[in-house]
Amino acid sequence: MATKKIIAICQSGGDFATNKDDGSLYYTGGDAYALDLDQQTQLKDFKHELAETFQCSADGMTIKYFLPGNRKTLITISKDKDLKRMVNFFKDSDQVEIFVIAEEAAARNVKRTTVSETAIPSDVPVDIMQTDDAIVLDEPIEITPLGSCPFNNEEKHRRAATQWENIITGVDQRFNTFAEFREALHKYSIAHGFTYKYKKNDSHRVTAKCKTEGSYLRRGRKKAGYRATRGWIGSIIKEKLKVSPNYKPKDIASDIKRDYGIQLNYTQAWRAKEIAREQLQGSYKEAYSQLPFFCEKIMETNPGSLATFSTKEDSSFRRFFVSFHASISGFHQCRPLLFLDSILLYSKYQGTLLAATAADGNDDFFPVAFAVVDEETEDNWHWFLSQLKSALSTSEQITFVSDFQKGIRESLIDIFGKECYHGYCLRCLAEKLNKDLKGQFSHDARRLMVQDFYAAAYAPKVEVFERCVENIKAISVEAYNWVVSSEPDHWANAFFGGARYNHMTSNFGQQFYSWVSEVDELPITQMVDVLRGKIMELIYRRRLESSQWVTRLTPFMEDKLQHEVSKARSLQVLLSHGSTFEVRGDSVDIVDIDHWDCSCKGWQLSGLPCCHAIAVLECLGRSLYDYCSRFFMTDSYRLTYTESINPMPNVEKPERSELQEATIVTPPPTKRPPGRPKLKLVESVDVIKRQLQCSKCKGLGHNKKTCNKVNGFEGPQTSALIGLAIEEPEGST
Repeated sequence: MATKKIIAICQSGGDFATNKDDGSLYYTGGDAYALDLDQQTQLKDFKHELAETFQCSADGMTIKYFLPGNRKTLITISKDKDLKRMVNFFKDSDQVEIFVIAEEAAARNVKRTTVSETAIPSDVPVDIMQTDDAIVLDEPIEITPLGSCPFNNEEKHRRAATQWENIITGVDQRFNTFAEFREALHKYSIAHGFTYKYKKNDSHRVTAKCKTEGSYLRRGRKKAGYRATRGWIGSIIKEKLKVSPNYKPKDIASDIKRDYGIQLNYTQAWRAKEIAREQLQGSYKEAYSQLPFFCEKIMETNPGSLATFSTKEDSSFRRFFVSFHASISGFHQCRPLLFLDSILLYSKYQGTLLAATAADGNDDFFPVAFAVVDEETEDNWHWFLSQLKSALSTSEQITFVSDFQKGIRESLIDIFGKECYHGYCLRCLAEKLNKDLKGQFSHDARRLMVQDFYAAAYAPKVEVFERCVENIKAISVEAYNWVVSSEPDHWANAFFGGARYNHMTSNFGQQFYSWVSEVDELPITQMVDVLRGKIMELIYRRRLESSQWVTRLTPFMEDKLQHEVSKARSLQVLLSHGSTFEVRGDSVDIVDIDHWDCSCKGWQLSGLPCCHAIAVLECLGRSLYDYCSRFFMTDSYRLTYTESINPMPNVEKPERSELQEATIVTPPPTKRPPGRPKLKLVESVDVIKRQLQCSKCKGLGHNKKTCNKVNGFEGPQTSALIGLAIEEPEGST
């Protein structure tokens, strides 16, 4: 007959806390997994399975559990007999709670239980470095029994000795908690240069003994020297890290060696910095576990907002979306235009932030929604856009501007329908063109073609577009084919059906992404909350500023309109018929007042009357403001910032009963590799300024007035170069 199996609910990475009512202990935070046990299970095999599950070392691992009906005393499993005894205790139950304390957790000293509240494991060493590399003291140190250790008088280590040589004074000294005593002993051992181990521990008594009596460490030769936990190093550098967030690992190692005589390598210093950062900012794992409650708090404190998340089958984090009610409400007062872009996050578990930003009436960015996802994929973009549509709840046709390569097009059609417009990011297209041409053409030739590509994109009329692409064809038929096959109806003004208002790239919300880059190393809930605070302040500040405006248009749009007014003064207006007028200047353009249309296409592309339309309107004595897009009005701008984002209280740890009912969220499996992130260097799209073309000789670099072609001789031609930038046509933003 097979032995009965019980389910072991194995938990690790959290903390024990004390119930103030009855003194019982409960466990909060961390990860939880279910494993099966029976009387035949060997401790060695069980530890190996736990190590694989929690991705930690089996060496130094401590396993504990509560006796049935007693949650005040933790029992340690240290041999096979202990494990069988526990299984026997719970033979009438279906499951047992097991708490796994890895070597890393043991050294961090994060628990605050008093000595009288819980037993102290006798098999947990406190002087084990949580890495395979020892931290070796670079001076000879005599190791003697506790209480009679000589003081190292080296000047370079005087700081540690001065601070901690008397932190343990002797008999009758009292400590409030075991953690406090262990911290004091740790510092005392550094000041006096010895290593130690725990000999006896129970619920009321701790006995520590020097590891080696009467032995010496030779200078830099032996690895078995003084060791310190990275958690302790983290606690030492924490205060400096507060003041200097960019405290470098090499500087940490240098300071620790100078002040305490402890030698760290780069990896150890980097890990210690991560511990210190986590102590200051909170646990990354705990932040993921708080996501369900964080979403509830957002929607509770900001009604009308949408905050949601999803996990993978193993409960690991997959994606999180948020759009605040103030952003949703404000977007309905903005142009129906959204910019989709992403930015890589450099937090402990990496990830990517996807964002949708709009343009307000003053042509400033307006954050609408963002999401944190485990990686940038077509599926995650589809999910983000689905949540975005749900949040916006609008049937209005929206124009989107985004990269053309990330599968966004298919998702937009699927979610927003064929009625929406999708403009390809011109910067992304230009980079792709430049990359595809690399190796086939000279640098200058590529610059010429990319510049002509930009001119083709901004060209308002089909004939101008065709002239620009013919210039490309004159250099390379292959490049010409690339351009005409890249779906110009998604990026060229001459063919695009949506309204981009001359915004041709997806990185419009650059300031928002700079915010993200400042806080992307924070735990996920803290990062989102900081961004919430920044958007909250932005809305308040712009609402306050706009209350002082006195013009009908926003200041930026008023300036643009006045620029067109100054150009209109030299134009001649001729009445054609009805609402149609002929306007003469350097060219002849046709203006239809009733349909807000001009043959130059400037009115349609910008939403503001062009100089030709202004000449007609002033001739008729009509108000220019009646023919401007409503989105540019000061009143619309103020409505954009009417709603506020409300403050959020701190997300407290949920009660245990709530934790059991809530969805479990664990960190994603991918961790950031140690060390400085590697940066990918991208070649700049380096182009030349548009060259003049002579209408007489068809030569470049001059016009017909300055043409020097006489009897078959053509004079010198010149071209102006610009570097590391793309010059956009006048009127673009």
